[in-house]
Amino acid sequence: MALMSSQSTQVVVAFDLSQSSNAALHRALTLAARSPAHILHILYVVEPHGRGIPQLPLHGAATYEYAEQVQRELATVIEWELKGMAPTADIHYFVHVRIGKPADQILGLASEIGADAIIIGTKGLTGVERLVLGSVAEHVVREAGCTVEVAREKSYGHVPLLEMTENPHHPHYVAPHRYSYTDRRVEQRPVAWPLY
Repeated sequence: MALMSSQSTQVVVAFDLSQSSNAALHRALTLAARSPAHILHILYVVEPHGRGIPQLPLHGAATYEYAEQVQRELATVIEWELKGMAPTADIHYFVHVRIGKPADQILGLASEIGADAIIIGTKGLTGVERLVLGSVAEHVVREAGCTVEVAREKSYGHVPLLEMTENPHHPHYVAPHRYSYTDRRVEQRPVAWPLY
């Protein structure tokens, strides 16, 4: 099967419909649109006695039937996200729904598929909140056997790329050097930002 060749890159995307996991999903879809060799494994974890998703409230213990309903709902959410992006390349992905503890299931799926990377959002817990509740992202970063990217929504404003100038009087300034790798050669370029 071509999708699972040794040339493909397996990426687990932790998705729980939160704001930060939307950033993780968008990051993963953008990555896959740029390089169709990235196969996405979008994972939603249903906690055994959790609340479920807003569209499908969970009453009682999670069942496999409930997980299948969530899987269909997520497929629709992902389809809408793709339509909003209008990617030009093919994107290949699986939608996984599992029942259990989120960090354990994320790490378990990563191990099963031989993941090259995991993309996960973070709810940004700090201080006492983090000590009491723990952090799924922190657990995954600590235990994963591959690269983990923690995705967040961009909060930096747009900065126009201006021409760089020397500033020898600033005590912490070291002038950057710009390079291009073209035709198997490295060439130093003028410092001005590239205009892409």
